[in-house]
Amino acid sequence: MRDFPRSARSPLVVLLASLLLLAACNRDGTAPAPAMPPPVAPAAAAAAPIDAGPVALNDVIETTPGYIVGISYPARAVRYPPLARALQAYAEAARGELMRAVAGLKGAAPRAPYDLSLQFSMVAETPRVVAVAADGSSYTGGAHGLPLVERFVWLPQLQQMLAAEQLIPDAANWQPVSAYVREQLMTALSQQLDDDGLEGEVRAGQLESRSRMIADGTGPTPANFARFEPVMNADGSIRALRFVFPPYQVAPYVEGTRTVDVPARVLLPLVAPAFKPLFRAG
Repeated sequence: MRDFPRSARSPLVVLLASLLLLAACNRDGTAPAPAMPPPVAPAAAAAAPIDAGPVALNDVIETTPGYIVGISYPARAVRYPPLARALQAYAEAARGELMRAVAGLKGAAPRAPYDLSLQFSMVAETPRVVAVAADGSSYTGGAHGLPLVERFVWLPQLQQMLAAEQLIPDAANWQPVSAYVREQLMTALSQQLDDDGLEGEVRAGQLESRSRMIADGTGPTPANFARFEPVMNADGSIRALRFVFPPYQVAPYVEGTRTVDVPARVLLPLVAPAFKPLFRAG
């Protein structure tokens, strides 16, 4: 259920990672505060205007004594201008948040450089479905950075971004998705507690608090399932949707981003008729 690093990384991201590692060495080494609220996406992917005009996606790297910025885009995304604009808008919003924090210092030097690290990577590209993942973090003080996690699904033939509330418009149909995801996360949690060797009251306490996080983060509403990416069959159809949960939504910060694949057989009875042809149950 955990989201591991993608194997392909651009030279820009490798360089940025080295710079951020140096900056992180000066940060407070204390454990993350568990009460920190969940991150809020800087921009809504589905709200991007449909504009067919060309757009340039240029990688960004900036280093100053006060902040570091690194943004990396997939080159192929420019083939889909509305999608490219959505990626650009998300990155600009994240950078805007960072620069407002820098301005708030009023010229004072931070204890450690503020930074923004954001990588967009192509997840799927077929004539009917194009998906891009955004993963990164923004550090503006404190023990650790704020996670940046977003997913963008563009449908070229329909010329639209696919949002959760469009995918499953009937509110009642989110209940089966919620139940399936919750079961998978609870099974993984139980196995993790077993692997950690927790017993008695310690295990019971962890199970109770973590179960509450899962229940709260997987309630049957589109907002809880807004981030998803397709898992493709060889023929270009979707065999599952991988729902992505940023740190704090269903697990503590130290657990990182969590994912659950919901198969097409579960989704097909629930999705809107216009999108059913995109799926094929294995």
